[in-house]
Amino acid sequence: MTPPSDPATQAANPSTRGSFSSWFIRRPVATVLMAVAIAMLGISAFPNLALAPLPEADFPTLQVSASLPGASPETMASSVATPLEVAFTGIPGITEMTSSSALGRTSITIQFVLSRDIDAAAQEVQAAINSVAGRLPSDMPNLPTWRKVNPTDSPILVLSAQSDDMPLTELSDLIETDFARTLSLVDGVAEVEIVGQHKPAIRIKAQPDRLAALGISMSDIRSAIQASSVNQAKGAVFGRSTVTTFEANDQLLTPEGYADVVVAWRNGAPIHVKDVAEVTIGAENIYVGAFPDGTAGLGIIVRRQPGANIVRIADAITSSLPELTSTLPSSVEVSVLNDRTRTIRSSLHEVELTLVVTLILVVAVMGLFLRQLSATLIVASVLGLSVVATFAAMYLLGYSLNNLTLVALVIAVGFVVDDAIVVVENIHRHIEMGKTALQGALDGAREIGFTVISITFSLIAAFIPLLFMDGIVGRLFREFSLTLTIALLISVVASLSLAPMLCARFMKPAAHHDGAEKKIYFTDRVGLAYAKALTWTMARPRLMLSAFCVTIGCAIASYILIPKGFFPLQDTAFITGQTQASEDISYDDMLAKHKAMAEIIAKEPAILRFN
Repeated sequence: MTPPSDPATQAANPSTRGSFSSWFIRRPVATVLMAVAIAMLGISAFPNLALAPLPEADFPTLQVSASLPGASPETMASSVATPLEVAFTGIPGITEMTSSSALGRTSITIQFVLSRDIDAAAQEVQAAINSVAGRLPSDMPNLPTWRKVNPTDSPILVLSAQSDDMPLTELSDLIETDFARTLSLVDGVAEVEIVGQHKPAIRIKAQPDRLAALGISMSDIRSAIQASSVNQAKGAVFGRSTVTTFEANDQLLTPEGYADVVVAWRNGAPIHVKDVAEVTIGAENIYVGAFPDGTAGLGIIVRRQPGANIVRIADAITSSLPELTSTLPSSVEVSVLNDRTRTIRSSLHEVELTLVVTLILVVAVMGLFLRQLSATLIVASVLGLSVVATFAAMYLLGYSLNNLTLVALVIAVGFVVDDAIVVVENIHRHIEMGKTALQGALDGAREIGFTVISITFSLIAAFIPLLFMDGIVGRLFREFSLTLTIALLISVVASLSLAPMLCARFMKPAAHHDGAEKKIYFTDRVGLAYAKALTWTMARPRLMLSAFCVTIGCAIASYILIPKGFFPLQDTAFITGQTQASEDISYDDMLAKHKAMAEIIAKEPAILRFN
């Protein structure tokens, strides 16, 4: 019996009341406005999403740095690193602690479990430093300091600074005091590191034979210099109505001043520094260097703040380079040596292109098989709304556009289409039964609603293990699984609200033809071919079962034999080389070794650091 076509009668029909979809079907204007509002939110959120190669998965890591000028690596390890390490072992949640000691400096990296609050861990590290301060060398210029680091976060930009007519010491001082400080003010920049820096310093090269002849040790020279170059309060003169302070700076700033410092007295005569040592102006550490593109210069490494948009920071720095370098001398050339965002842009572009192509192909295949423009457009609208609305949810959750979240959207396209097609096909079936479009939408949506919900939640259940996975892998794939889950939930709502409403207004029953006039479409031929293949396979159950067992065996063997890894290797077109020499090698020999290595990879932009 054909249902009544009177809307009032339909509204009174208890079989069509109470379903989730009926409210939206009877309120088309409100449904369209809600869909447009959600789409606008997604469109507005899309350009504001951060861009990154992978989701944020920072290790809770702290780096403790300590310095003691002049101390050997062995002294730094025994007198500075060891007491600190002993104090840090009492901090709970440490998974790994490594230390590195070099001439005059020590660096200790402490990595905590992923669940550890980094701010609370930092407070405990500071308390440990304070507790061990009494056991550290008394002549340390300052207590060890700590900072938060992310060992997996690569630099976003590597700049090079070179000058043809400026000494490297002067260039280093200029880049550090002017350019690097201005660069660090760019929004999103966390750290600016200068590689191969030659800080200007007064170098005192003692003559061992003269020291031995006069009975003077290196510690005597050091103590005399420390006592002679100070900047302390000198006092004040208090008058009746005024107070005058003494303004005198006892710091030595020239080689001549250090050369005239008295180290000791022998036979009533003073022994000056110039009598036992050679005093010159030079670099603080001559055993480091950087050669961008094979030419001596400086490397400037830029790191981002956690969660900052990598592409946006790189664009901001690149566009502001002319302004940042406007205060530098004309002979100083600052250029981009390596831009990490090149590979990020390329990979994201490929995934975005894949997403667009997927949407187009899905809509085209739907149109080919549904053979009805209205049904195709309805499914396409649900698909587009689900994908766009997911961008708004990602923005609210603080997620970024990365390879994993975009792949999740690509996968979600197939699931979203399933929901919409099931609803549209069932409504179309009711309309072909002779019902009106409105009644067919009400009955079809009510009938298929529970099935769509159960299918969707069964798909979501497959991603529950990813949601609760621990470790760094769990952090990486949590955004992937949640993005896919959100897209599926949005598709359920859209398939049971927007799709039935559009079907009730725009879907028409397919035109029927007599048997002689009926056209045979490509999809009909595909169906006939499938029916023949199914008949052939059903007649040969033993052969099919054997093929099934062989397939399972091949799958297991492939899983065992295929190489396994965390992420596929990626060619970033950037090479970083390092050379390390023994302690007894001269600077000139080490420089020659470095240049020989640089010639091998001269065609690739690289920063080569050597110690």
